[in-house]
Parts: sequence; C-alpha cells; structure tokens
Amino acid sequence: MEKLIVWTNFCFDPLHALWESKKGQEIIASLLVFIFTLSLVLIELKRFNLLPSSSFSLLLPSNPFFAVHLAFSLLLIFEVISFIFVLPCSVSKAVGKQLEILSLIFLRNCFKLLTEFNEPINFASHLSIIWQIGTYALGSLLIYLILFFYYLILKDAHKKEQIRGKNIFYFVGSKKIISLLLLVIFISMGVYNIYSYFNHKQLITFFNEFYTLLIFSDILIVLIAHRYFPTFKDTFRNSGYAIATLLMRLCLTAPIYYDVIIGLMASCFALALTFIYMKTKKET
Repeated sequence: MEKLIVWTNFCFDPLHALWESKKGQEIIASLLVFIFTLSLVLIELKRFNLLPSSSFSLLLPSNPFFAVHLAFSLLLIFEVISFIFVLPCSVSKAVGKQLEILSLIFLRNCFKLLTEFNEPINFASHLSIIWQIGTYALGSLLIYLILFFYYLILKDAHKKEQIRGKNIFYFVGSKKIISLLLLVIFISMGVYNIYSYFNHKQLITFFNEFYTLLIFSDILIVLIAHRYFPTFKDTFRNSGYAIATLLMRLCLTAPIYYDVIIGLMASCFALALTFIYMKTKKET
C-alpha cells in the first residue's frame, strides 16, 4: 500500500502543481477568451451567411448567446478539474468546492436560458424565462453567501486535521488514488461527449453523470476514512457530506425552481453540519 501511495504522489503532485500554477491559470484564462471570441465570430458569420456550407457550419448554432453558454460550460469543466485536485486536501474543502461548482452550474443555466431568446428581445414573450433566470441567479448568490460562512467556520480546521500523523498520510494517499481515477474518467467522458456530438449529434448529461460518480466516490471515501478515523463524529461528518453531494446530484435533474430549492438545502445542510462538527470538536 505504501509503495502505491508513493507512486500516486509521484504522478498526482506534479499535475496538481502544474494546474494550480500561475502560468497554468493564465493559459486557461486565455483559452476561455479565445474560444468565446472565436465561437462568437463563427456564429455571427453563419448568421450573415458568410460561412461556406459544410457539416461543421451545420453544427454551429445561430444564436450568439450560445457563445456565452459555451464559455461558461468550459469554465465549469475547468472548475471540476480543480475540484478533483482539491479532493485529497480535506473532505470539508472538497465539499466547499462542490458547492462552488453548483453555484456556477446555476449561473451557467442562466446563460443557457439566454439561448432561448430571439432577437429582438421581447420582454412580454420571454417573461417566464426571465423569472427562471432570476431564480437561478438568486440561488447562485445565496449559495455564494452560504459559502462565505462555510469557509469562515473552516479557518482553523486545516491545522487540526494535520496533527493526525501517519493516518493522514495513508488517508490522503488513498484520496489521491481516487482523484487520479476521477480525472481519467472525467477526461474519458469529455472525449466521448465530443465524439458523440460530432458523430451522432447527441450529448450526454455531462455534469449530471459526473455528480452521480461523485456520490459513489464520496461513499468510498467515507468507508476509507472509517478505517483511519473510526470515531462517531468523523464518521457522521463524512457521511453527512456524502448526503450533501447526493442532494446536489438530485437538484441537477429536478425541475426548475425545485432544483434551486434542493441546491440551497444541500448548501445549508453542509453549513450546519460543519458548524456543529467544529463546535463539538472544540469541546472534546
């Protein structure tokens, strides 16, 4: 087991450092700007019939708001990769990152709904869509506010988790193995999605499927954590975080309005669980 963890650290740590480096983040930001600009230009060229007829031009949408939706979808993909690298740091931070991703998914839904607008935009004919956009925007804002208090509670948590010694080495190493597997699966899902779109004009529900995978990975982490930290409080906290992930997954397939309510329930549950856990931890 120790050799496997050492090998995992050898693979995982350089990838993590590269991803989180200033240069890596600059490349990602530049790529987002480039793809957004390019897609917007191509869509406008198609709208004015300036693109030659081809299978590629047929795949291009005609709504310029799609460029915004695409840019935020890519941003969300990069945030999911960041979550995969954060997963071994601490269970609490991983849940916080999942809530960040959920808030971005709600924002992405706002831009996705913009693609249903027709130009010129008519307020009366798009009233229901405007209400939906407002609901997602408010839900995202409230999760952002909850995250502020969530991270406030976690200020001293990292130091207290570091004093566990050898158990932390094996626990973090096990989570790095899971993270590498998640990264491989996530990239494979992305490649399959691209292949499916260009060959069958179909897309899998990418983030829904990945959140389903996160439920199983969270349960696996709960079971692994129980081996090294078998106390009731640790087991209850880790199991509770798995429930929060389950609620987040359920909200992704729920109808409009219900999905925001369930997402806020997951956020409040994670906040309350963390607050109670930290309070009881200080008293013992």
